[in-house]
Formats: sequence, C-alpha cells, structure tokens
Amino acid sequence: MAANYDALGSQTRGSPYGSGDPYYNESSGYITPARPPKKTVSKWVKFGIPVAVVVIVGAVLGGVLGSRSSKNASANSAAAASAAATSAISAKNDIGRFATATDSQYLVPIYPMTTNTAAFTTPTFVSTTNTNLAWPQDPFQPSNPSPTQVRSDRPRLIAPAYMWDSLPNLIQNDPYLSGWNDTIFSNATQYMALPPVAYFLDGGNGILDPAREIKQRIKAFSYAYRLTNDTKWLDRTYVELQNAAGNLTGGWGPDNSTKWNPAHFLDTAELTAAYAIAYDWLYDAWTLPQRSSIMTTMITYGLNLGVAAYSNNVAYGWWNTNIEGNWNCVCNNGLTMGALSILGDDTTGIAAQLLALTVPNARQNCALAPSGDGTWSETANYWYFGTTGHAEMASSLLTATGSTYDLLSVNPAFQLTGQYHMYVSGPGSLFNYGDCGPNKYSTTANSMMFYGQQYNMPQYQLFQRDQFDAAEPWSMFWYNPAVTGAFWDGLALDHFFDNSTDQWASMRSSWTDENALYVAVKAGTLQGHQTHNDLDCGDFVVDALGVRWFGELGSGDYNSIGYFSNDSQISERWMYYRKMTEGQNTILVNQQNQNVAAVPTVRYDTSATVQGSSTVMNVPGDSSAYFVADLSSAYFDVTSFSRGVHLINGRKQVLIQDEINASASIMWRAHTNATVAISSDGFTATLTIGSATTTVQLLNPPSGATFTTMEPVRFATDPTPPQPDQSNDGVTVLVISLPAGSYTLEVLINPQWPGMSSSSYTTPASVPLSQWSLTSPSS
Repeated sequence: MAANYDALGSQTRGSPYGSGDPYYNESSGYITPARPPKKTVSKWVKFGIPVAVVVIVGAVLGGVLGSRSSKNASANSAAAASAAATSAISAKNDIGRFATATDSQYLVPIYPMTTNTAAFTTPTFVSTTNTNLAWPQDPFQPSNPSPTQVRSDRPRLIAPAYMWDSLPNLIQNDPYLSGWNDTIFSNATQYMALPPVAYFLDGGNGILDPAREIKQRIKAFSYAYRLTNDTKWLDRTYVELQNAAGNLTGGWGPDNSTKWNPAHFLDTAELTAAYAIAYDWLYDAWTLPQRSSIMTTMITYGLNLGVAAYSNNVAYGWWNTNIEGNWNCVCNNGLTMGALSILGDDTTGIAAQLLALTVPNARQNCALAPSGDGTWSETANYWYFGTTGHAEMASSLLTATGSTYDLLSVNPAFQLTGQYHMYVSGPGSLFNYGDCGPNKYSTTANSMMFYGQQYNMPQYQLFQRDQFDAAEPWSMFWYNPAVTGAFWDGLALDHFFDNSTDQWASMRSSWTDENALYVAVKAGTLQGHQTHNDLDCGDFVVDALGVRWFGELGSGDYNSIGYFSNDSQISERWMYYRKMTEGQNTILVNQQNQNVAAVPTVRYDTSATVQGSSTVMNVPGDSSAYFVADLSSAYFDVTSFSRGVHLINGRKQVLIQDEINASASIMWRAHTNATVAISSDGFTATLTIGSATTTVQLLNPPSGATFTTMEPVRFATDPTPPQPDQSNDGVTVLVISLPAGSYTLEVLINPQWPGMSSSSYTTPASVPLSQWSLTSPSS
C-alpha cells in the first residue's frame, strides 16, 4: 500500500475500507500522494460524511443544555440578558457556518480570510431560555441517582424525548444543525441503497469494521425514523439487526454464542451498542415480538459475554484489568448502553449485574486514559476510539439515570483532552505518531461536543463543528446552539505537553489558514502506550503551504506476526519498518533501534502569541517558540544527544538542531512525499509537492556531512521481520550520514512563501542548545 498521510481520521479517500480485503485496513500516516492531484474544495452543503469516507471519533451528549440564567437576577436584568443573548446568537447565525468549504484532500475546514470579526469573538455559551435558540432543561433531575434507576420515558440514551421534541425548531434556527440534519438524511438514504453489512472476520481486527459500520447505519436510520415517522427507516433498521443476528438467508458468522466475536471484544461491544440504540430510540415503534427478538439477541451475543469477560475465567476479559485506554472505554460503553437500554424489560437480571461491573471499572481504567496534560496515552488516532466510548458511556448514564458517576471528574485531566485534540491537529493532518487504528465508521471526534458542554469549554464545540465528521446523530444532541464566538479567538499558537509519558510540542503560525506553518515534535517514553507507539523519540512533522513536508508512515499490518506482542526491547513489533527507529523522522545510531527504557527530559518556551478574532493572523516578527529534548537515554552507543526545534523569523522558518556524541555511525532521517533535488554541494535539498516548494539547508555542516536520499526500506543488515513490510511507495527519506563522533547538525527548513523575497529569509547564528532562548538563535 502506498504510504499516504492520514487525513484527520480517514485512512482512505475512495472507500471506507483499507487496501486489499474489503475490511482490512493497513493504516498509513501519509495523506499526500507522491504526485498529488490539484487541490480542490468541496462545499459544506455537499460534503458532510459521504458513504465512501471513513469517519473519525464520536461522543455523546447528555446533560442539561440551555439556561444558565441567575435565579437572583432582576426581571429587567433578565430581559436585558435575553436580548443580548438573542443578539449574539443572531450575529452568529447571520454569518452561517464559519467554514466556507472543506479541503477535499486533507478534510480540514477552510475559513474565509477576513478581518470582519462581528461573530468571531470570545467562545461563550450564551445564557438564554429562548427555545428557538437553546435546549430546554431536562425535566429528569433525580435527587439520588443510581445506575439502575432510569427515567420513565423513552428514549433514555443520549437523546431523551424532550430533546427530540425541541430538535425540529432548533434545526430551523441554527445553520449547523440544519446542515448536519441534511447530511444525516443524505447518508441514511445512501446506506438504505446498500445491502446489509456483510460478515467478514479479519485476523487482526476481528469483525470490528462490520460492527462499527452497522452501528453507523443504525444511528442514521433510527435518527431518520424519529424525525419522520416513515416506517421505511424502521423496517431497514430491523433488516440490519436481523442480519447481524444471523436471521437472514445465508446467516452471519458462526451459529453459536461467539457470533459477535468476543475473542476481540471490541466487536461485541460495538454491536451491543448498535442494538442498544435501536432498541431504545425506536422503542415505541417496535412490536412486542420485535422488541423481544432484539433484546434476546443483545443478551445472547453481547451482555452474556460481558458477564463472562468479568468472570476472569475467559481470556477475552483482559481489557477490564488495568487497561487505561480505548479498549476499556469501548468495551465498557457497549455493555453499559446495552444494559441501560433494557433495564425494566430484562427479567434475567443481567442488565443490573453488568452496570455494577462496568461503571466502577470504567471509572478506574477508561477515565484514566488521558495523561496529566490531556494527551491520550495511546496515540492521536486512538484518542478517537477512546473518547467515543467514554463520551457515549458518560452521556448514556447521564441521560438515562441523571449522573455520570464521576466518569468526567475522577481524572481532572479529562477536561484537557479536547485541548490535546485541537493541538495535535495541524492544517495538513494529525500529528499521527504511532498506530492510526482501524477504520472509524461510527467513531468521530464529536466527543468534543459532549466535553465542550460538560466541561464548559465552548471552544471545543466551536472547533469541532466545522470538521468534516461533525455531521452525524450525536452532534445533533451534544451541540449547544447557544454557543457563540470563534474557537481561535484568544487561543495560543503553541502548547507544550510535558507529562513524562508523552512530552511533545505543538507550534504553528495560524489556526485558520490552511497554508499555515505547523510543527509538532515529541520525546516521551517508549513504553506504556498500549503497544501502539513507535520507537520515535525526536520524531517531528512539518506542514506549510497547504501540504505536509515531513510526515508519519502510520500503522503497519495489524495482522503481522508479533505486531502487538509486547513493547520490550526484543519485541518483534520493532522489526517492522514503520515501527522501528529507522522508519521515523529522527536520528538513527549504529542502524539500531532506540532504547525502550528511554526517559527523556525536555525544556521549552514560547512568546505566548495568541490569535485574535480575525481569521487573518498577522504574526509579529518576534513571535517564536522552541522545544529541546535530551534524548541521550533513548540510545545505545551515545554519550549525549539533544534535539531542538525552533520556529524563527516570525514563524516563517524552522530550525532543527541536533547535538550528538556517539561511538557508532549517525544518520539523520526524515520521510517526505516530495520530489527531492539535492544541490551539487549537497548542502541544500529542494522539496516539491505540486506547485509548492520548500528548501532544506544544512548550515555549518560538519566535515563529510551532506544531504542524500534513500528508499523507505529496511537495511539489508536489519533482522528479518516475521513477515514482509508494507511498501511505502511515493516516500523518500532525506538523509545525513556521518561516522561516529561529536557533531552539531543544523537543518533549516524554509517554506517558499508566496511574495516572500529571498532577502526576507534569515540564516540563524550557530548557538548551542543550552543557550537557546526566544531571541536566540537570531540572524
């Protein structure tokens, strides 16, 4: 499979599947092909989430939306506040959807370049009781919530009846809800024309792809029925449910209790969640025999296996013991949604039994997945799966029973994970280090909507609402239409995430310019990431001029022997090119992998530049940021090694400086999709992608140091992996090779900005990393 940068959540452009088998995904980190087609844009109203595009990671809304007015306010003050609120929301709605288009290649929003800031103001949830503009308060407010005491009305999961009653009016008055609604119906119509989802057992991901595709369809069909009462949607939902139960001609999977593949319990959990949504959202429409059939199937193939998973007598229950990551979130969520959906109808007692297990277990594991600074401890892509499960579970509990049971509060860092997602997103893609995960389908980034409301972080909703995956049913209920402002107003261009597990930096020149400079770089430990990381201390990506110049190769083949074996030094995982150190944008010493026991240290600083309300970001000339990591512990045969990355010249250029003393050969490596031309002296590499150009200079080169290029393949002397690597077609490795010794390598990256003369570029002075500051090195 060609290595193409991973656009924010979509592994492929033309199909919801990966390459090869129809449900096999060989996720890649690149999204720019070697010779990219001319960049085009797709208007929001036409784009949405077409059937052929994989979705990213989802969330749940729950909670009381709407009025925040003070009970002590006078009538006059309340009237004035209401008028102000109406005015603010009207200003927002007059503009409509802030993004005018979606980049069809990178799937990121394109904002108009304007200094008209009437609605581009501080992110705020406006306080109003106007039902044309905001959700009413949930009438269900139990004084002593219990996971087994549910509301009396249906639906109870994520979208209670009072929200469905209010939704049509809000759709008429909010441009985002209106646009998403149109897209959901368009998608549902396209799903309707497709045959029921086929069973396909993939050795690496089980039946996870079909499970999530079924969940995606069930959500859309159920939504469409509730807004139209058109029985074609009800009937089509039941066909999909009967299919996954094996009740249609030809069956579906094995004809026994393992039909939903509990050995890969994510599959079981996602199918249970799909059945829970159908059972609950369409509760009053089902006949009693249909309802009984759905519940029986869910118990037989889902909930019963969940109890077994908690019994410690089966191998597939490993995810509920000290697993702080997406597996725990997704598995507990599916079981919780299933149990909540049938409480009161279930005569077996299994629903109550499971809730006593899943809620405390998720609180002790899933909720601890974000590190202390909000970084998802697996990878940027697995954030989608984990937060979808967490948000769906918290929202379902909140709407069904009136509480999240500390799932949102036991880990104070969880409210920061939305910030992590914003900063890990660049104009060209995620900083998609490590594994990218399977196809996403029903998984989106709409947990940002839920967290925005629950944590009073309006910027999360404002950021997510313009993303291509926003248009799906959860957004219709998690989004607060009383949100106003622009997510970028007052938002810092840089952020440093310094928890010892991850240690990474995000630096950029604008939040709203798709051509902006974006640089991300990481250090962090090489263990403790649920075996989804790479051996990649010092790894970096660079976006500028609308393309990614240096990027990630992403996932290897999940079916490869030993791919997920362990994260020890001798793991077979580190024998695969995309996972080993030579497959990363960092220094390679003695052609050997990094030390998994690495304990890097970092320091950093920023000019603390923030973007204002305008989408036009005029970066001050003295605006800068840098990140320095001592990576000595990440290497064998190294006395000392530090890498620094500095944004200079008003964030128009990037300096990458390495200071290393090694007793074995040294190789500087960076992977690019660009066409690379090396100057005759070997000190300048000119990178070209389409009509864009970036030059890379080797400043003050040590004796013998020049740029060369290599193919992105393992060395002939590398140990042979259990299975062959994937090809990385269209990728070139830019290389500097040196023998053992002590060196300083200064690599200057110069995007060729339109209208910027050669004299406007600066050549920084040579300054040791220990003396770096915001103003040094300078020209």
